[in-house]
Amino acid sequence: MPDGPTSPLVYKRVLLKVSGEALMGSQNYGIDLEVANRIAGEVAQAVNAGTEMCLVIGGGNIFRGLSGAAKGMDRAAADYMGMLATVMNALAMQSALEQVGIPTRVQSAIPMMSVCEPYIRRKAVRHMEKGRVVIFAAGSGNPFFTTDTAAALRAAEMGCDALFKGTQVDGVYSDDPRVNPNAKRYDHLNYLDILTQDLRVMDASAVTLMRENDIPIVVFNIHEGGGLARVLAGEGVRTVIGNAPSDTV
Repeated sequence: MPDGPTSPLVYKRVLLKVSGEALMGSQNYGIDLEVANRIAGEVAQAVNAGTEMCLVIGGGNIFRGLSGAAKGMDRAAADYMGMLATVMNALAMQSALEQVGIPTRVQSAIPMMSVCEPYIRRKAVRHMEKGRVVIFAAGSGNPFFTTDTAAALRAAEMGCDALFKGTQVDGVYSDDPRVNPNAKRYDHLNYLDILTQDLRVMDASAVTLMRENDIPIVVFNIHEGGGLARVLAGEGVRTVIGNAPSDTV
């Protein structure tokens, strides 16, 4: 594993957004427990360094509402199915985190008391203050909103210093670097760059919410060993999206 950070933490409280697809690993569907355990190790390293953490995990590895709607399902019903998929992913990540000694709570926007807590903002904040990781499941509880928007909403509600988006690549590029080897990677972007250049980092509603609350979005590779801890310390390869000037020119 690469060396850890050498600098103090830049971000004290963060929300980490992880796509459901990130949990698939090399599979075509479902949860790769080895990948879940590896991500849990990254989160544990950050928590042990003193960061207060909360997570939002997508459900695209199990069911994606937009895909279901495209095939003829009612959009609201398809979105609710996607929300239930995020609960499954949240429970899997909770198990992985607790196996490495990190106390974790799952809070669902759709109440299901038998398996997790209902979402209560003040209770979630208190969990983090006590060193527990909180995983927010079931999106915002409303159809027609993605988990990106739910992540932005929870980051604002929790008073987070940043929204971290763990992806398959090490930042934001002008094009897909896995397809175009000449794609340019950006170190800094402005919120408006994302909206006007359609860079597809997060939904427009999520980016707008972060802009209105002046919460930076930090994009990095979730699969790089030790990467989360280094980015939390302001090191490592990442793209920071905020109100500062960008390097798109």
